[in-house]
Amino acid sequence: MSAPASGQGKTSVTAALARAHTRLGRRVCVFKTGPDFLDPMILARASGGPVYQLDTWMGGEDDVRARLYDAAGEADLILVEGVMGLFDGSPSSADLAARFGLPVLAVIDGSAMAQTFGALAHGLATYRDDVTVQGVLANRVGSDYHAKLLRESLPAAIAWHGTLPRDRLHDRPLSLPERHLGLVAADELADLDERLDALADALAGRSSLELPPPVPFEPAAGLATTVSLSGVRIAVARDAAFAFLYPANLQVLRDAGAELAFFSPLAGDALPACDAVWLPGGYPELHLDTLAARTDLRDALHAHVDAGRPLLAECGGLLYALDQLTDRHGHAAQLAGLLRGHATMQPRMAALGMQAVALPEGDLRGHSFHYAQASVDAAPLAHASNPNGGPTAEAVYRRGRMTASFVHFYFPSHPDAAARLFLP
Repeated sequence: MSAPASGQGKTSVTAALARAHTRLGRRVCVFKTGPDFLDPMILARASGGPVYQLDTWMGGEDDVRARLYDAAGEADLILVEGVMGLFDGSPSSADLAARFGLPVLAVIDGSAMAQTFGALAHGLATYRDDVTVQGVLANRVGSDYHAKLLRESLPAAIAWHGTLPRDRLHDRPLSLPERHLGLVAADELADLDERLDALADALAGRSSLELPPPVPFEPAAGLATTVSLSGVRIAVARDAAFAFLYPANLQVLRDAGAELAFFSPLAGDALPACDAVWLPGGYPELHLDTLAARTDLRDALHAHVDAGRPLLAECGGLLYALDQLTDRHGHAAQLAGLLRGHATMQPRMAALGMQAVALPEGDLRGHSFHYAQASVDAAPLAHASNPNGGPTAEAVYRRGRMTASFVHFYFPSHPDAAARLFLP
């Protein structure tokens, strides 16, 4: 599932397909190309199963091949949502499609065009010989006549997969709301299932839901950890402030033998008895006063770090670990103070890009995406590098066994290194 650009409606269409086929009793497995937390949350709700990343740089080619092969043995339908435009980035969605023989369904926003729709589809289909654009689906279509104009503009070699209408269906919303990091997180949308059902209903009435021809995948073995975390209990913050958790990262820790104890700082949960702590990314800036009031949690985390126990703080976790965080409106709060420094949310993106970091535990890959500008009163342990030559090169800080950075690490890139971060 790809598109000419971001904002065309890839996630809405992928979610509509996933929910529609799931309602027919089919087993649907959904993947997301590249680093992303928010779209997979929506797609997981639509399909009823976890959504894993496919990225040949971040996780490696064998990781991608193994996930596709395993999914093909279980699912009736595999959907892969691309990132940005079809040919954007390195590796791009087109690179992934070409490498693994994935046919592309192009989602094109037809709201402001008619016959040019066909020209755009033709360009996507012919730009690279090794990429097969099997068909297109028109999003945000205004009427049946509008759909007719779009369909008739297509070259004969490109299949028509129907439409989704603009905005609402029988007074039910079809759009998915957004905020500064992308879509609003799934757990924050009280009417998400209503929206997903509306999308599925709209698609079912305007598109065929026949299964596509099968695609063969070769078996492969992804990297497995040789570092044992048997008997290690890891406390993992998980709520609206700490929501950015790759399912693959959780799988790596469980495969290493770790026990994961989830807790919600926002709900007032105490820090569970544990050997290590993980504070993942999320939106601490939206919950400043609630987090600031958790002096009990702050004291427990200080005791944990002071005792020399491991703690990983990623992006939003790093922001929470600082002395102070200021939101976009100028409201500041005193937070955990595990790392000397402060940060302020910016109106524009502060950092974006893939990241590779050489740590004492081993080399890890991941990505950075945030709107915060931080000033940390500590010498970095290491700096990340960007494989595409981009300007983002995040610092990694270390205090005792605490590791803190804006980088969202992808544990399958080096499972042993990831496991060592939590090893008592």
